[in-house]
Amino acid sequence: MTRGESFRRAARCVASCLALSLAIASGHARAGTTDSAAQNDVPPYTLERDVHLFVVQQDGSVVEDDDTVLRANTTAGVDEIAQRYVWFNKDIETIAKLSAETIDPDGATHAVGASGIRDVQEPRSAGAPTFEDGVLRTVIFPGVQVGSRVHLHFAKRRAKALDAGTFSYFVEPTGEPVEFQRLIFDLPANVPLHVDARGYTALAPETANGRTRYAFDYRHGPYAPLEAGAVAYVNWGDRLMVTTVPDFAAFATRYREAAADPTSTDPAIASLALALTSDVSDPQEKARRIYDWMRFNIRYVALFLGETAAVPHRATDILRNRYGDCKDHVALFSALLAAVGIRAEPVLLNLGPVYALPDVPGYGAHAINHAIAWLPDLGLYADTSSGGYAFGYLPPGVMDRPVLLVDDGVLSRTPATERRERTARLSLEVGATGDAAYSYYVEDEGAGAEPERNSFRRATRAGAQQLASQRLRLTGLAGTVRVSTSPTDATDGPFSVTMQGTLDHVVWRDGTTAITTTSSFTGGIATQIDNWLAQPRRTQPWACIGGEFAESAQIELPAFARVTDVPQDTQVNDAFLDYTSHYVFDARSRTLQIERRLSARFGHQMCTADEFAQMRDALVRIERDTHAQIVVRGALAPRAQ
Repeated sequence: MTRGESFRRAARCVASCLALSLAIASGHARAGTTDSAAQNDVPPYTLERDVHLFVVQQDGSVVEDDDTVLRANTTAGVDEIAQRYVWFNKDIETIAKLSAETIDPDGATHAVGASGIRDVQEPRSAGAPTFEDGVLRTVIFPGVQVGSRVHLHFAKRRAKALDAGTFSYFVEPTGEPVEFQRLIFDLPANVPLHVDARGYTALAPETANGRTRYAFDYRHGPYAPLEAGAVAYVNWGDRLMVTTVPDFAAFATRYREAAADPTSTDPAIASLALALTSDVSDPQEKARRIYDWMRFNIRYVALFLGETAAVPHRATDILRNRYGDCKDHVALFSALLAAVGIRAEPVLLNLGPVYALPDVPGYGAHAINHAIAWLPDLGLYADTSSGGYAFGYLPPGVMDRPVLLVDDGVLSRTPATERRERTARLSLEVGATGDAAYSYYVEDEGAGAEPERNSFRRATRAGAQQLASQRLRLTGLAGTVRVSTSPTDATDGPFSVTMQGTLDHVVWRDGTTAITTTSSFTGGIATQIDNWLAQPRRTQPWACIGGEFAESAQIELPAFARVTDVPQDTQVNDAFLDYTSHYVFDARSRTLQIERRLSARFGHQMCTADEFAQMRDALVRIERDTHAQIVVRGALAPRAQ
C-alpha cells in the first residue's frame, strides 16, 4: 500500500460531501441496481496498470511520477475508485502536474475538470496547527460505472527530504488484483539501495550516466479474504521496502541526532516535573505520575511517524501547545523524566497488527510508524499517547513486536503478554411473571482495568448508561439497567462496574423455556471463545490475547417453574487452555449455581493456523458449555405423553 493509498480511507469522510455533489450532478444513481458481480465474489476493482517512478537526488530530494489505471468491477468498486487522493506535504512538496480522466466501458473518455479537483486538510491533523502541512489533493471522477476505468497521472516534487540525505519507500498490495505494477527507483550510482522484497520481482539494475535504476514488477490475481481475527496480510504476504539507510543501527543514529533538543532542560520542564513528584522518592512512582500527567494533559495527534519529518517538535513548544504526535509525546515525556533523574530513550516500532519489521529499516504503514519510550532503569516500556492504559501496561497494538532502541541502535522486543484478569458475578431472580431482577458485578485487574475505567471516566452520566445498555443488548438480553462503578479518579489498580435492573421474559409461564446459563455479560468467557472461533478453520495467523477469567452465577426460578434439564460439569485442558465449569441445582429452592474458570495462555499475541488447529477441539467444547441451557417448563405447559 502506498502512502496515498493508506490515506485514502482516512480521508473519505472529509471528501464525501464533494463526491455526493458531483455524483448527483453526473446523474450517478445505482442504489436500486442488482450487483451480480459482487454476488459472484468478483473483486470490487482491479489495478490494471501502475508505473511508479522515483527519481532521487543525492540530498534525498525526489520527483515522483505515478501513472495508474483502475477498473471498477462492481458497484462497490465504483465507490472505491471514483475518488482518489494524492497526499503531499505543502511545506516541502508540490504537485508538479496532475491529469485525470474516466474511461467508459466503450472507450469514451471524460476528463476531470478543475471542479473535480480539491485540496482538503489532512483530517487527522485538524485542530493542531503545527501539523497542518499534510494536504490531500482529492480527485473525483465523473460518470464512473461498472466497467469504467479511472486514469490518474501525477508528478510530485519533494524539494527537501523528510530525513536529510536519505530515501525510503514501503509498499504492500491493497488487496485487489494487480494485472501489472512496476516500481522504479532512479538513484545516483554511488547511493546503494537496500531492499526487502517479498512477492515483488526485482529486475536487473541498470547503470548509466552516473545513475542506477532499480525496478520491481508485481502481479497478483484475486487475494484470499482476511479471515476473522487475522492479523495484517503483510505478516505473511507480499511487501516491498527499499531504503538508502544501510541498517537499523544507522537508522537509529539518524533519528537520535535529529531528535536532539536544547530545550529539553528548560526550567519550565524541570519545574513541572518537580511539582508532579516532589512528595515521592520512589523512581517508579515518579515515572507513573509523569506518565499520567502526559496522557491526561497532552493531546495525541494521530499522525503516523514518517508521514512528516521524523523530528520531534521542541519540548517547550509541545508543553506550551499541549498536543503532539507520538514522537512529541516521547520527547516531552523523556524530558520530564530526565528532570527527576530517570532515564528514557525513544523506541521505534509498528503500531498495528504487524509482528515483524522488514529486514531493512524505513518508515511505512506496516513498517516503522510509531514511537514509544523505554525506561531502562525500571525495565518498562511506556506509551503515553495510548491514553487509556495504566503505567506499566501497554496497549495490544504495541505488544509482542520488534522495536528499535534509538540510543542503543539495536533491535529488541516488547513484552508478549501482560497480566489480564476478569471476575464476574451474576445474580438472577425470576419472579412470578417470568421476568427477572438481576444484579451483575464485573471487576477487571491488570491490563484491562484502566481502559475500562477510562471509558467510564470520559463518559457523561447518559453516556455511561448507554454503555451499560449496549452491553446488555450485546449479551442478547432485553430489559432495564442502572449502572454504577468504582471511583474513576484512580489511574491504576482494579476497576469494577455494577449493573442492576430487570430482564424481560426469562421464563414463559405457558410453555417450555431454554435459559442460557449466562455467567457473564458481554466481554466474559463466552465472548472470548466466540471471538476465537469466529473463523471455523484458519489458514492465516490470528490475534490471540490470553487472560484469566472467573465467573459465577446464581439463577433463582419461580415456584411455577419445573427444571427438566441441567448441564453437566465440563473440564477442558490442553497446551493453551484450562477450563472448568460446575453446576449445582437445588430443587427445594429452585436455584441453579454456576461456576466457570478459564485460563488462556498463548505466550504471544500472534498465533499460527497450526496452533488454532491444535486448540480448536478444546475451544469448541468450551463454546458448547458456555452456550449450555437449562430447560424449564412453566405451570401451564402440557406434560409430555
